[in-house]
Amino acid sequence: MGSAVERTDEHVKEYLTYRGFTTTLKHLDSEIKADKEKGFRVDKIIDQLQQFVQTFDLFGLKDYWLYLDRRLFCRLEDVYRSTVNKLRTSLYRYYVINTIQKGNLEKTQEFFQKQALELQGQVEWRDWFILPFIPSPEQNPAFSPYFSRQWADTFLVSLHNFLSVLFQYMHILDFDAEVQKMTSLTDENEQLRQLLFALQTESRDQRDRDEMPHHKLPAYVQNMDRLGDTEDLVSSQRAVSTATTPSRNFFSTFLPQGRRTPVKPAQVMTGSSPTQGAVSRKDPPTSQVKASWGRIVNSKLRFFEIRSCQLNSLTFGETIYFVFVLTCYLQIPEKRGEAGDVEPLAETSGEIPDSSSNSRSCGGGTEGGGLPAEQPFIKLSQEEYGEHHSSIMHCRVDCSGRRVASLDVDGVIKVWSFNPIMQTKATIMSKSSLLSLEWATKPDRLLLLGSGVGTVRLYDTDTKKNLYEMNIDETHPRILSLACSPSGSSFVCSAAALSRSGSVESVSRLPATVSGQLLLWDTKTVKQQLQFSLEPDPVAINCTAFNHNGNLLVTGAADGVIRLFDMQRYESAMSWRAHDGEVYSVEFSYDENTVFSIGEDGKFIQWNIHRCGVKQSEQPLPQDATGPFVLSGYSGYKQVQVPRGRLFAFDSEGQHVLTCSSSGGVIYKLSNKEPALESVLLLGGHKAPVVTVDWCSAVDCGTCLTASMDGKIKLSTLLAQKA
Repeated sequence: MGSAVERTDEHVKEYLTYRGFTTTLKHLDSEIKADKEKGFRVDKIIDQLQQFVQTFDLFGLKDYWLYLDRRLFCRLEDVYRSTVNKLRTSLYRYYVINTIQKGNLEKTQEFFQKQALELQGQVEWRDWFILPFIPSPEQNPAFSPYFSRQWADTFLVSLHNFLSVLFQYMHILDFDAEVQKMTSLTDENEQLRQLLFALQTESRDQRDRDEMPHHKLPAYVQNMDRLGDTEDLVSSQRAVSTATTPSRNFFSTFLPQGRRTPVKPAQVMTGSSPTQGAVSRKDPPTSQVKASWGRIVNSKLRFFEIRSCQLNSLTFGETIYFVFVLTCYLQIPEKRGEAGDVEPLAETSGEIPDSSSNSRSCGGGTEGGGLPAEQPFIKLSQEEYGEHHSSIMHCRVDCSGRRVASLDVDGVIKVWSFNPIMQTKATIMSKSSLLSLEWATKPDRLLLLGSGVGTVRLYDTDTKKNLYEMNIDETHPRILSLACSPSGSSFVCSAAALSRSGSVESVSRLPATVSGQLLLWDTKTVKQQLQFSLEPDPVAINCTAFNHNGNLLVTGAADGVIRLFDMQRYESAMSWRAHDGEVYSVEFSYDENTVFSIGEDGKFIQWNIHRCGVKQSEQPLPQDATGPFVLSGYSGYKQVQVPRGRLFAFDSEGQHVLTCSSSGGVIYKLSNKEPALESVLLLGGHKAPVVTVDWCSAVDCGTCLTASMDGKIKLSTLLAQKA
């Protein structure tokens, strides 16, 4: 932090000198000299405090500490207040001990006279008022430890470390990070310009229009495709990369999707020899292989330098792992070909050790005569968040990927962050039961909280205050599901009536006969806009999800019916019976031409939204992935929880899905053939059944969240290895 401030000051001085603002430059120099924060240099702050102690300046010492408290310490959370108080107590004791060691008893008595009103009520100072009247306090057992050099050094080191950590995580100045960000953005823009020029010279493939099914969707939705609607450039880039890029190496996973440029294909020729197969190539000379490897290594090093700024948030173990992989890559292993020429090993040879034993065992097999297929993900680390004391109901990451909100069956909500460290930001407790939560999209610091008494609260996680509390409907008090539109201007709310017994169960679903409402609320005016028509009967809606632009809304209900709503006309576009029993979880696919759902019948089904009720694939899942979830205890005790949160989540490209299991999350690869799901990675780490999951891809390293019935939430960091 101190070096960043000094560099920033130098840039400001150069700018003022260039502009000729000499008077402003003089004022800046004078203010820098009188800066009490010392440019966030911890050593200078410690020196200033020691100067006050050595000169017996009690007033200056108190005033400087109060300034640090107002400027820095007040920004900390309440849990660190005790640490600040202990450091202040030690600082005052350090001052008193120094006055006695220097033989200045007048300053010792002055300290207790001026600080009597403040310190007499504190337990840690109760025995210290007799200090000036003891002949040899350094020999008294109660005070002798404070006269040792070891105690003084320990205090100064503790204060130095506390201030260092404080400055590191306050992010007062991010000048270096902004410079690195601008550099990476400049490189990305240049690559995108080159890619756009290449794409403009190629003709786009015509879409397959052989089948034009009959459906009820409006015209602007009939040909809607997320890949072709709003991300034409990205889809074209994917097409070029898929057609022209050979197997990728490990270092390409450092780059986000937008920065991966296509590589020219290797020259191949059809072989006539039966031993060569369909494709063969001539082994290159050793010199060409060496030169080729040199170009590859140099390019990877450049990419590594561009992305190195994003490795700052990794733990020590993860950093060691990256350094190990870099070392293995630069060694350039070689093997002998049949003709005696030296040939480099393939980039996906699998020789790089995986951080997860599961990823090595899943989806095995060989390809092309020997080398195992590269796994899609590497599990870098797995951390645990254990602040909850009961089973989790919901666990969601916000749009920016910076914060997580988790809700347990006791109605306690924890808002916490995991980058750079796992830390609780806010705790929300309510007198009434809480049943649902959802992050707002704009701004992403707001939380929507649905209760069991017919209210929805809008909570600000930064100020830790309730902004609004909306009364939904007294006849339908249970808020089962919330979904905020991508624009952030509105949200839908699913409200259901009480069960026939009138009880408010915290973990069980309502029976299918219980009525419900689906309402649209305006976020800015905090008023209800309309009530959707639920046909054939007004039934309780269990789950809701918007598409990427908010034009479509899909819902899953307790009667087993999936309903698709047109959000421009505010009417139902189509509906079909999807499951035998309730629909627990529903989501749009990545291209948004299909919908995935999990129901009470234990099936994971993909539906075509252009052909009402037509299945594209169906896959049975084990009970520990769909519920009801059972946690067995002592003496035959069993805790049963019916699904309420999200049961599956997709990665950033919609090619892999994360589901629940009895011991942790399971990642499957989606396939167009049978079976529809192929297990590729077991995350593990749980001792109780996982009841809800989420997958955050806002950063390069994807983060999987798995929450279980014992209140534990596992945060698994994955590194993608895409072919």
